[in-house]
Amino acid sequence: MLLKDFIPAADVQEFVQLYRIVHLSFAHGEAVPVKAYPPRPEHCLAFYPFDTEIVEYKNSGRIVKNIPVVLYGQFSEVTNRSIGKNFLVVQIIFNPGALFRLTGIAATALTNEYIDAENIFSSQLQNVNEQLFFATTYPAMITIVNNFVRSLIKKQQKPKLLLDDACTFLLQKKDSLSIDALAKQACLSTKQLDRKFNERTGVNPKLYAKIIRFDRAFRFKNSHPHLDWLRIAVECNYYDYQHLVKDYKAFTGLSPTAFHEIENNAPERKFGLSEGYYKE
Repeated sequence: MLLKDFIPAADVQEFVQLYRIVHLSFAHGEAVPVKAYPPRPEHCLAFYPFDTEIVEYKNSGRIVKNIPVVLYGQFSEVTNRSIGKNFLVVQIIFNPGALFRLTGIAATALTNEYIDAENIFSSQLQNVNEQLFFATTYPAMITIVNNFVRSLIKKQQKPKLLLDDACTFLLQKKDSLSIDALAKQACLSTKQLDRKFNERTGVNPKLYAKIIRFDRAFRFKNSHPHLDWLRIAVECNYYDYQHLVKDYKAFTGLSPTAFHEIENNAPERKFGLSEGYYKE
């Protein structure tokens, strides 16, 4: 069983932050728990060579299912995801702005959307998913998706801007960064920053920064379950514990403790895995 992040090939790292493979197999008759999938700062193309997911939006109750290759944009709400007995997903996690550059489609069109990727890309996706189905090793799967991304790069639609580097900097920087400082780094006015940031990430800079900080706290708690919530808040640059609680309730509708009680019953937990930080 596997839940692991892989570093992309050097020639695609401008566009791809990481690849993530989750591979879980459950016995016949074994109950598979639902996964509460929290917001995270990512645009993702996900291949499901075997069983697909059933996705229910927590806020609206809308259900999406039976999609073998999924594209989803920036989420700001929880989705509850149900998987089958033989579950394999190979995810391409794009750098901020990369999906816009590759497709020319404004990221706002993908915000909180979980869609059939063939509506955006070509039927080539079926071939890639089939290759993943027959791949016998995880390195072979990484080679397949590296080659697929290379084919996308050849058809790049939009040029890179300083803003793209600024967005990545925001994603990687532990400390907070003001909107004015971000605009200065991108060589844009604050008004231009807001418009182009939405175009490239699907949300405004302030919300994106909040999602980054929330995701960091979520993963840090998973990686350090023995730490109390005050320590988690301090380590993840929250002013205090109450500000951490505010973000958890805004994004999940629950307190940090209540949401992680659900997280502790996620499918990967049955195999001693959790969504912390993983390296190749």
